[in-house]
Amino acid sequence: MIGGLGPLELTILVGLFFILFGAERLPKMANALGRSKGEFQKGLADTSRTITDLEAGGRTPAQRLNERARAVGIDPSGMEIDELERKTAALEAMNNSGEE
Repeated sequence: MIGGLGPLELTILVGLFFILFGAERLPKMANALGRSKGEFQKGLADTSRTITDLEAGGRTPAQRLNERARAVGIDPSGMEIDELERKTAALEAMNNSGEE
């Protein structure tokens, strides 16, 4: 049961669609509906990404990591992201434990 509709109701609805729109237009309508849903999802994802970027001040995660590294005294040039993240987190933890 989809949305409270039984098999008889669905059969009647499909039959009405065939009568109203014809067998040629139904696949085109279903294709257009699928494309519009995909475009909507893509637009929603783009909007979410834009909001996240705005909250971050327009900086990428790598730029924010470089700023954190410089704040704790690490020169991030030439370091891989994983290593930089690990060292930065360790120094931040040491600094935070020393402040308490």
